[in-house]
Amino acid sequence: MPHAHANGITIEYESHGPEDGDAIVLIMGMGGQLTQWPLGLIELLAAKGFRVIRYDARDVGLSEKMDAAGLPDMEAVATAVAQGDPAPVAYHLDDMAADAVGLLDALHVPKAHIVGASMGGMVAQLVAADHPDHVLSLTSIMSTTANPDLPATSPELTEQFTRTPPDAHEDPEGFVDHMLSHWRLTRSPAYSVDEGFMRAQFAADVERSYYPAGSARHYAAIVAAPDRRPKLRTITAPTLVLHGEQDPLIPPVCGRDTADSVPGAEFRLIPGMGHDLPPQLSGLLADAIEEVARRARA
Repeated sequence: MPHAHANGITIEYESHGPEDGDAIVLIMGMGGQLTQWPLGLIELLAAKGFRVIRYDARDVGLSEKMDAAGLPDMEAVATAVAQGDPAPVAYHLDDMAADAVGLLDALHVPKAHIVGASMGGMVAQLVAADHPDHVLSLTSIMSTTANPDLPATSPELTEQFTRTPPDAHEDPEGFVDHMLSHWRLTRSPAYSVDEGFMRAQFAADVERSYYPAGSARHYAAIVAAPDRRPKLRTITAPTLVLHGEQDPLIPPVCGRDTADSVPGAEFRLIPGMGHDLPPQLSGLLADAIEEVARRARA
């Protein structure tokens, strides 16, 4: 696959659809590789005439790794955040937003529709707020604002998601089982996805790239992020906020808070959706992204 030099690092990406179509940039969540965007969604968007760009964020997949940064000290990060001090993190979500803009510049794409899921939604929000000249529209999926008054993830899910998994090099099956246990807790209850399909996807992702330190540094950047609502109030691009009605990881009220913080944003709650992107929702998501793109053209 191709790679680009953007914002001082190397970023792996894919481009689908017509080169002269309006660009859509897909930004995945914490530790997620570009492969986690459903291929069906990409094909539907490309068929609508969009140029669809998905990429590996810094520190994951085949993009550049920040090895020299080491593992984050999460206790120190949490303490700094609680005291209002600068957190000792390798980079911030703002840096990841600059990566997305740098990729657009490297590909000579002046403006794009920015779409992000989970942590990717946080990054997409910052692209729209801090780099408006590069943004046609914003779609924030199953994400949040870092508003400290919003409900936190349940202790049970937090414990599960912070548990150290088996080393995929030493116990690949155990690692895949660990990922499946995550998925079972956050999956969309209304949409049946074969566990064999998910097992194969997790195994393929491990073979493509296994780099847990990057996920840890992503998590540190999320924890260190300040309340984004003041920035969100400056966004002028047409904005759509999508959220699963049964999202157990980031409660739906967080999506509502995102939409309430962006002037003129549309909020859409998706029944039966959890904190994942089941293939059955690809048509709905593609149509929704196309609709906000139409608003941008208008």
